[in-house]
Amino acid sequence: MSLARLARLAIALPVLVAPAAAALPSFEAVRSAHRPSDLWILDRHGQPLQSLRVDHEARRLDWVLLEDVSPAMRTALVLSEDRRFWAHSGVDWRAAAAAAWANAWNTRTRGASTITMQLAGLLEPRMARPAGGRDWPGKVDQAWTALQLERRWSKAQILEAYLNLVPWRGELVGLGAMSQTLFGKFAHGLDTHEAAIAAVLVRAPNAPAPDVARRACAVLREQGEGCDGVVAMAERALARRGGMPIGPQLAPQAAREALRQAHERVEAGERRLPTTLDARVQAIAVQALRQQLGELAGRQVQDGAVVVLDNVRGEVLAWVGAAGESASSQVDGVRAARQPGSTLKPFVYALAFEQRRVTAATLLADTPAQIATATGAYRPQNYEGDFKGWVSARTALGSSLNLPAVRVGQMVGVDALHERLRALGLDLPQPPGHYGASLALGSADVSLLAMAAAYRAFATGGRWSAPVLVGPAPDRAGSAQPARRVWSPAVAALVTDILADDAARAATFGLDSALATRGFAAVKTGTSKDLRDNWCVGFTDRYTVAVWVGNADGQPMQRVSGVSGAAPAWAAIVRALHDGAPSHPPRGGPAATGLVAAEVVFDRESARHDAPRREWFLPGTAPRDRRLAAVPERWQRFGIAQPGDGSVYAIDPDLPPGRQRLRFEGEAGEWRLGGERLGRGTAVEWLPRPGRHELEWTSADGRRHERVRFEVRAPLLPRPAAPIEAVRRDVRTRS
Repeated sequence: MSLARLARLAIALPVLVAPAAAALPSFEAVRSAHRPSDLWILDRHGQPLQSLRVDHEARRLDWVLLEDVSPAMRTALVLSEDRRFWAHSGVDWRAAAAAAWANAWNTRTRGASTITMQLAGLLEPRMARPAGGRDWPGKVDQAWTALQLERRWSKAQILEAYLNLVPWRGELVGLGAMSQTLFGKFAHGLDTHEAAIAAVLVRAPNAPAPDVARRACAVLREQGEGCDGVVAMAERALARRGGMPIGPQLAPQAAREALRQAHERVEAGERRLPTTLDARVQAIAVQALRQQLGELAGRQVQDGAVVVLDNVRGEVLAWVGAAGESASSQVDGVRAARQPGSTLKPFVYALAFEQRRVTAATLLADTPAQIATATGAYRPQNYEGDFKGWVSARTALGSSLNLPAVRVGQMVGVDALHERLRALGLDLPQPPGHYGASLALGSADVSLLAMAAAYRAFATGGRWSAPVLVGPAPDRAGSAQPARRVWSPAVAALVTDILADDAARAATFGLDSALATRGFAAVKTGTSKDLRDNWCVGFTDRYTVAVWVGNADGQPMQRVSGVSGAAPAWAAIVRALHDGAPSHPPRGGPAATGLVAAEVVFDRESARHDAPRREWFLPGTAPRDRRLAAVPERWQRFGIAQPGDGSVYAIDPDLPPGRQRLRFEGEAGEWRLGGERLGRGTAVEWLPRPGRHELEWTSADGRRHERVRFEVRAPLLPRPAAPIEAVRRDVRTRS
């Protein structure tokens, strides 16, 4: 370039670059605009739990303050890139003259671009280095911008911004991402050798390890340091992959759910997302689940999940979506929908108590039964294949007997049960008729999180609210989710008392199972059909804990029962949570909710599993003489026992009408159908006719009334010549 042209450029330079210089951002604006590529999931105390990559264009971490950069790193970078950085005013004129002279003689030099000039290129995309190098006007523009930067920013601000914006290797941008990825440490911990390797990567980010080591040795020698081990260190650093997660990785599934819930906040730039998780509780849950999965490794069990809720506010304290090593371990077991088995039974009994169809002392038949359904005959069984005869509702629920649960489910009606389960946040995907009588045994698919929230409604006296995982935005105040009442306090207290009763569980589980805790705890286990899913859900005075074990791919387990599968992990978590702070029963006991106590004595021949005891009753359902010999004839029925609300019957065209009479059963009283009186007593019969009908019952003293609706369907087609028995046999279910 001629001297005349250089002169013309010098004259025009202030006019050409003045607008660009005026548009330079402030240091504070640059730092505020910095957006890490990783989202940090924080626990309730601000402790990092998990990082999630949300920007895949480049890897950036949090802005690193200059005071948090090791002195070795600052020294090595200046020596490698701009040795007179602290002395020049943005342009190193001595280095520029040397570079110009060398270029004239085709001699290679280290270049004249200062750290400030490079920062100008990073701040202004139009000044980024072109692939073929800058021309003279571009270099002059960059130099002028650098001079303006030096006038507006301090040297410390320039160096700090440069360290956070400069590309290092591959997708790594900024000192924080480079330091944690290549060396596994924060920037303040980089030593002299690591700093030398990092510094030379700025100039040659994709150089092979031997070249990087050689150049790092040159930087070290300028500091009077030796080069021992630099080659091996460079090879280890450059072998690390830039896409690996950074920082603690304690809650990957919870992090993905938090990102889903707070997607708009993250899109707006939030990179530190507070959650309700507690790092201590999360660690307890992870450890207990991994230990139990190790114990079950020989029984075809590979996966598991845990969720822990705070009873007061419904906040999620632990969310462990997976802890196994199977190929399906990426499935979030907290949100995945699976059959809960017997863990659904407490809601069946709670609805029956609420409807006053049974009491905790009502004797129910645990005997074989065939129940007519729209798809054929339903024959539920207990897992062991035996039946215990007459048992009280307390024993039936505590010992998780299937036949009594199905019978109670018929009493309350599948429609009413379906509606109540949805009110509890269990998002059942199918209508009531799809499940039929098997709904009482947990045939519907629900998530572990939803089940934990439903159990928490018992712990809170009958009020349900959605679980909370994501904390409020920095500029907003936190608040608990609005709650709605789904059970009365008395019903919630009665179910809680049964689930906390070790004696009620003894008929099936014995007195020394994993469910027997030192402090207060109400708990229930369940296993789905084909032994695919094992659950344990319960609560203490402060926490609701839900555990699932099984296989994410749906493969059945081997020799796993309720107390050997999920229960040990549940018990271990409860013990750890209450270490040094025992769980206490609800203050005031069941009586505080209005329940009434009465002594009951059971007929030993009829109910051999029920000893005399002090039982709790809803107001108006307790025995009048305070001490009653509970026998089947007296306690089996309460109100209308049969038919259940919503029942459907079909007339068989091949049977004589007289043999198809429907039998209405229940407590002694007066029976009416469509306003027509049928009779009095504990049972009446009726010759069915097609249509929708309403059955009414009035107690003998005239104080209580009940009504149910059912349907009788006429036959549309005759049976085929060779009838096929439509029998649906449910796989035995262990609790």
